[in-house]
This record gives sequence, C-alpha cells and structure tokens, in this order.
Amino acid sequence: MDKTILPGSTIGIIGGGQLGQMMSFCAKEMGYKVIILDPQENCSAAQVSDDQIVAQYSDVDQLVELAKRCDVLTYEFENVDAAAINEVKKYTQVPQGTKALKVTQNRISEKDFIEANGFSTVPHVVIENIFEYHRGVEKLGAPVILKTIRGGYDGKGQILVTDPENVCYADIEHLLMQGPCMLEKKINLEKEVSVVVSANSKGDKSIFPIIENVHRHNILHLSTCPAQISEKSAQHIYNVAETLAEKLELVGTMCIEFFISDEDEVFVNEIAPRPHNSGHLTIEACNISQFDAHIRGVCNLAMPQVELLKPAAMVNLLGQHLEPAKKELSQHPEWHFHDYGKDAIKENRKMGHITILSDDLEKTKQAIENNSIWDVQK
Repeated sequence: MDKTILPGSTIGIIGGGQLGQMMSFCAKEMGYKVIILDPQENCSAAQVSDDQIVAQYSDVDQLVELAKRCDVLTYEFENVDAAAINEVKKYTQVPQGTKALKVTQNRISEKDFIEANGFSTVPHVVIENIFEYHRGVEKLGAPVILKTIRGGYDGKGQILVTDPENVCYADIEHLLMQGPCMLEKKINLEKEVSVVVSANSKGDKSIFPIIENVHRHNILHLSTCPAQISEKSAQHIYNVAETLAEKLELVGTMCIEFFISDEDEVFVNEIAPRPHNSGHLTIEACNISQFDAHIRGVCNLAMPQVELLKPAAMVNLLGQHLEPAKKELSQHPEWHFHDYGKDAIKENRKMGHITILSDDLEKTKQAIENNSIWDVQK
C-alpha cells in the first residue's frame, strides 16, 4: 500500500490543461507544492503551480526528472504512455498505476472489460476494412457511429452514419486508415449521464451524485445535478461505479459515462480515468470537489462522504462564447465564472465554464438556453 503524502510534499502532474490547473488549485490550497510537465510554456496549470518542466509527454528523461523532484506523480489525461509510467515508478510513487490507463486507452479493451464485469454496452462490432464496415452496418442497422479505437474526444475521430446509402466513403476510409475501428449502434437515447468516483490506496471511496449531460456537436454543453432519472437506473449506475472502481484498482478520480435509452436501459459508454468536464460543477455544488477528491486519493488521505449542497448547472464556455460571457459577467451575480487562462482562443475549444447553483434547475436551464451567448455555435 502506498504511504500517505502529507501537505508540504510535492505533487507532480503530467499535463497542463484545465484539469491539471484545477488539480493544482486544490493541492496548493491544502499546502502541497506542484510541478507541471507540459510542452506548452505557461500552460493553464503552470500558471497556478510552483514550477513547470517544458517537455513532451513522451520525453522519458524529463518524466524521470519530474519523478525525482516530486513525492507523488499523477496525470490529467488518459493518453499517457503506460511504459513511461512504469519507468518513472522507479523514482517516485505513482499510486494510480497503469491498469486503468491500459484498459481505457483502447475502446476494444474498454468494452471487453465493462462486459466482462457484467455490465451492458451498446451493440457494437470491431471492423478493419470497408467490407467489414458494410457487414457491420447490415448487422447493427443504421444509424451507427464509427469510432477510432484510440484517441477520440469531443467528437473527434468519429462519424455518425444515419443513411448508409448516402455516406462519404472517403471519410470512412480515412478513419479505417488509422487502424481498427469500432462501429456502434446509435440507440434511441433518452439521457446521457455520468458519475464521478474517487478512491485512495486503501480502497476508501467518495462517490459523487449522478450528473445529467447535454452535448452539442459532440462537445459537452450543459451538465446538471442531480440527474433526473429513475431510482432503478440510479442504483444500477452507483453499482457500476463501485464495481469498476474496485476492478480497475482506482486511486484518484475517474468518471464513467452512461447512455439511458427511451426504455430506461442503462449502457456504459466509456470510462475516463481522471477528473471529467461534467464533474466541474462539484467545485461549488458539493462539500468536496472531484479535484479535491483526486488529490486526497493520490495522496492516500481519508475520503469523505460526498454531499450535494445545492442543485447546480454547469455550462461550457467554448472559444466563441468566452468574450461574450465576460461582457455579461457584471450582470450575473449567480455565475461562478471559470476562465482557464489558455493563450489561444479557438472556436469549439473549451476555454472555461460557468456554474450556477439553483433551487429551480429547469428555470436555470431555460435561462442558459435563452441566452444568446450559447447561440454562437460554430
């Protein structure tokens, strides 16, 4: 079992985006020192940390240098090389290990893992060429979604096929050239939800309330908590979270995403072995945030029971939303405004978020949807 890492020690974080930034906020608040490794100088996380090593994530020498300078090492995204992590374990504690990384970096191993533990995923087939694509569409029936096995996020690396007779085969071939792909049946979706769970090296867990999510153009737009779902679905989701956390030997924070069909069937969509965009509302809405829980978990501190202090809505600020939102900020005392401090403002890039605590989530959601800021969708 990993030893407890007390405040005053140094935490190394691989990755310097907004998740690393919010991890660092929490660590600094508790009295830890933080060193970031990221190729971009003055990245979001480095702006609020003690030091930064400017290097590529694949630079094993610099990863070892980071490991030598910290008491515990963590990461903010799942595309970290497992072999590199095994190398740096020689020099510092890496309590998250590599099991969750290996399982979740590949959609095939992820689906197999979920199903091996007795939980449902949407119907899918693995394909390697255009002939298998045609057989897969015939087997599953349209609409289907073609996804790369590795690396996709925010809608990247996937194609929705609603009409197999009218599809751009060049796009299909482009994805298949990247290696095996997964073809998934698009179900009759009622809701998308997620649950965040955190654990320490002793296996003690903090499980957060279920969050309901709305996407626009495959990018998370709005998250609300508590999710409006049946008690049966909620209990099943908590059971999945508890079981998969144990099977993955979870340390730190992870998020599990689910689809709920119009017949109240629950399918596990994917696992993110790190804090998650949908969990940002926990910063204001709960007695402990997903980032607090992550730091407590990797440092092997006691894990508290999570309480939802007040219902909340979180809306993302993409590049095209950030400046209009800033101009309105003075008119909205209810907004908890987060700007990640990224140098380059780009369309459809996550630049920040706003959380609103509310006694009437429907009214709050309507106010967001009626606000012209989020009409600007490229």
